[in-house]
Amino acid sequence: MSSIFILAKRELSSLFRTPVGWIVLALFLFLTGTVFVFGALAPGHPATLRPIFGTMTLMLVLVAPAISMRLFSEEFRTGTYELLASSPVTSAQIVLGKYLGALAFLIVMLLPTLIHAGVLFLVSEPNPDPGPIAAGYLSLFLFGCLCLALGTLASTLTDSQTLAFLGTMLTLICWVLITNIAPQHFEPEIGSKLAAASYSIRIDDFARGTIDTRHVVFFLSISAGLLAFATTALESRRWR
Repeated sequence: MSSIFILAKRELSSLFRTPVGWIVLALFLFLTGTVFVFGALAPGHPATLRPIFGTMTLMLVLVAPAISMRLFSEEFRTGTYELLASSPVTSAQIVLGKYLGALAFLIVMLLPTLIHAGVLFLVSEPNPDPGPIAAGYLSLFLFGCLCLALGTLASTLTDSQTLAFLGTMLTLICWVLITNIAPQHFEPEIGSKLAAASYSIRIDDFARGTIDTRHVVFFLSISAGLLAFATTALESRRWR
């Protein structure tokens, strides 16, 4: 476990040593703050953070690939992965360590947005329901876990950060198209099965304040599966 945490700490610090990390963080906080001021705080609007959660969910489709694209692609391109692979750590430890580092960056990025919830409680009368707010943040974390796991897998498959970014982002977009739009053009039996694989429907349930354990299992199990595939891809590279 110490090796995993060392790798995670190394990855987190590296994200703050590059302009990409600071740019992603600044843009994310600027856009969410703008939506909060002109959405949740606008006169006559209900006291809810749902507009912000919707915006942050859309932004994660872009932000998560930007965070994860360099996890392994940069190591492959610069040749530093050979040094990492020769160290006394397994492929699973490397994948998990780098993934946790990226996940820690995501948490650091989400934490400042809690100020919005605090301001909403101070200025709103009556106070907003804390249930949907807690469920909304949980959905962001779970969706972020899935996006970063997918990005980690993409990063193990190529030494190009651009390809890793585009592969992750386009997969997430196609996922929505296949599970949300395509079911309308198929027979009900096939359409219902496609719709059952939708992550956006589950995120909508969280936004309404519904915390369903099946949704939690959905995100965590897919994330674990993607990390397992990433470990397999990395292990195969070791034996080439």
